[in-house]
Amino acid sequence: MIPRYSLPEMAALFSDEARLGRWLEVEVLASEAWSELGVVPAAHAAAIRARAPRADAVLVEAVAAREAVTDHDVAAFVDVVQEAIGAPEGSWLHHGLTSSDVVDTALSATLVAAADLLIEASGALVAVLKRRALEHATTPMLGRTHGMHAEPTTFGVKLALYCLQADRDRERLRRARTAIAVGKLSGAVGTYSNIDPAVEARVCAALGLTPVPATQVLARDRHAEYLYACAAVGTTIEALGTELRHLQRSEVAETEEAFGAGQKGSSAMPHKRNPITSERLVGMARVLRGYLVAGLEDVALWHERDISHSSVERVVLPDASLLAYYCLRRAARLVDGLVVRAETMRENLLVGSLGLVFSQPVLLALVAAGCTRDDAYRIVQSDARAAHERRRPFRDVLEADPRLAAALGAGRVPAVLDEAFDLDRALRHAHRTIDALEEVRP
Repeated sequence: MIPRYSLPEMAALFSDEARLGRWLEVEVLASEAWSELGVVPAAHAAAIRARAPRADAVLVEAVAAREAVTDHDVAAFVDVVQEAIGAPEGSWLHHGLTSSDVVDTALSATLVAAADLLIEASGALVAVLKRRALEHATTPMLGRTHGMHAEPTTFGVKLALYCLQADRDRERLRRARTAIAVGKLSGAVGTYSNIDPAVEARVCAALGLTPVPATQVLARDRHAEYLYACAAVGTTIEALGTELRHLQRSEVAETEEAFGAGQKGSSAMPHKRNPITSERLVGMARVLRGYLVAGLEDVALWHERDISHSSVERVVLPDASLLAYYCLRRAARLVDGLVVRAETMRENLLVGSLGLVFSQPVLLALVAAGCTRDDAYRIVQSDARAAHERRRPFRDVLEADPRLAAALGAGRVPAVLDEAFDLDRALRHAHRTIDALEEVRP
């Protein structure tokens, strides 16, 4: 992943130093487990631990140089580490193991750590969405369907729904963490032919992983599930970003991304304040979904092992983790600093809509008065169109329509319209969505 979208705490997990460090820990733990079983002399296991090289740039460079000869990264790693430890102790390194034992188990430990960061960041997004939803629980605004004015809602309801979805994403991340928190040290083709299952159990326990049956590699549906959780995070944030982009449009102007001192919205037009964070997050979601496709295609491997998944995972697993983490952190900051223009929301709702958002309660009042639904619909539809074309308040057009007086009774029209156009009545049950946030624990 390019540095622009790499936050340091997640990037550190996928550095070359971190990767070799986890490989080294698996190897050392395996030697110690063999020692507990009486196979590796205790003094040799202790020497392996004591003399193991540091997982630093020097080791990375040495392994890369050796790989230029072996054309095999794990074999090169084992050669370099054995040489650093020295004989005869170093000869016990990698005893009974195959490359995938080391790589897959270490990768699982890395993805667990990455999932922990993602879950933490997801919790932060859930928390800020909940806080701002409660803040704007009664802030009325236009609900829109198909991009058109529909009926009243509140900005708090809108944010609450995103909060509930983000909370489901967090649960998906937790499940993905469980799915990937597994390891295997069962040797070639996974039959423990040259390794005691107790070694696997001891190493996995030390790493916080659960041993699972496997071929020579762990089943890749687990990694695909992790990638799905990352993609789902991106999709939720894309939905949020798309909504905020629309609400920031000049002709809507109901929300606005925070704009810092010295910030420039356009290199050419000084008046611009663009929704750049929302747009960036929407774009990243597209990339995250692509990583999921690659992960799903990695599930089907030849027989007990091939490496068609390996090159893919070197790209998609780090990058998906980094992008999902970046999206979560930036989305939380976006919502936290979001400028909400409550007065503009109210004006767009009550004035800009001409009151057309109250067409349904007028329809229902006519039906209740004895009109057929189709007759009532045609009356309200024609008056709504007249209000729109003449730019007249919808209520004024309705009050001038003799068909309403005939259907409702001349003396009842004002009272019926008072109730139909009552914003509090329209929003009287909106709290039900807000109430659902009581079950959300940031």
